[in-house]
Amino acid sequence: MAKTKYIFNDKTLSYEEARTSSLQRLFKTLLFLITTLAFSIALIIGSYTFFETPKERIQKSEIAQYELQFQIMNDRLDKLQGLVDEMADRDDNIYRVIFEAEPIPMSVRQAGYGGIDRYANLEGYNNSELLIETAEKLDKIASKLYVQSKSFDEVFEMARNKEKMLACIPAIQPVNNTDLKRLSSFYGYRIDPVYKIKKFHAGVDFSAPQGTPIYASGEGTVIRTNRSRRGYGNTVTIDHGYGYSTFYAHVKDIKVKKGQKVSRGQIIATVGNTGKSTAPHLHYEVRKNNRTINPIYYFFNDLSPDEFETILSMSKVPNQSLD
Repeated sequence: MAKTKYIFNDKTLSYEEARTSSLQRLFKTLLFLITTLAFSIALIIGSYTFFETPKERIQKSEIAQYELQFQIMNDRLDKLQGLVDEMADRDDNIYRVIFEAEPIPMSVRQAGYGGIDRYANLEGYNNSELLIETAEKLDKIASKLYVQSKSFDEVFEMARNKEKMLACIPAIQPVNNTDLKRLSSFYGYRIDPVYKIKKFHAGVDFSAPQGTPIYASGEGTVIRTNRSRRGYGNTVTIDHGYGYSTFYAHVKDIKVKKGQKVSRGQIIATVGNTGKSTAPHLHYEVRKNNRTINPIYYFFNDLSPDEFETILSMSKVPNQSLD
């Protein structure tokens, strides 16, 4: 029960019971309610600031577990990335070399992922950096695996066609040369027989009497024949596929025509002395992807290891070409 309050009345010189108006009682009630509400709000804010609810503790524990799992996934992705890079290295430097195929450019292996807005939906979170990093690694690995898969398909197809490829690649000397005495000039810088200066000789010269048979060094298709009194004179060009072609110059009689299929060892022409030639001989070139390469490395069906060493030693001696 509330206590009764008294106040001293100066006029009557006596104590009288204190009475409060309705407005005062309303003000006190509102003040009490406001104070209580403010205290409650402060209590709630303090609780959420300095204390965790059981639900928050569970959520924090789950987030920490997710972060740990993402870190583990990233470590595994790094190891997978290493394996993919190792596969690519073996593909370029072993498998594709075996089948005479060009390595896949790094720009192709690393293309096809990323983009300015590709990961925009992962931004704005507390762990956005971790999420984006993981997504990028996955995209890179997926892209490289796709390229690698296509490369293995190509290598598999080349393996199936290995026998055909070996039949096409130049592998014999185009002129009968069992005693190795007909090779008169080799690939590289030689003295020009007319101008007497060093010029690059893009093939090898076989000295032989006019009319000596010239053989196709591999299976292929005749893509060009030409008759001329200048330069290389009468010529034959054969496309062997797989990036290879061979060129036969200064010939006398051409035995094939453009578009004709030829096989290794088939007579395609005879040795002549046409064009800018100083003596009867065959000028022979091997080309890979339209670039000349040293033909002596493509006589492997004809030569023993000792014979190849002999030709290799001969090729290092400076001499004069015949054209």
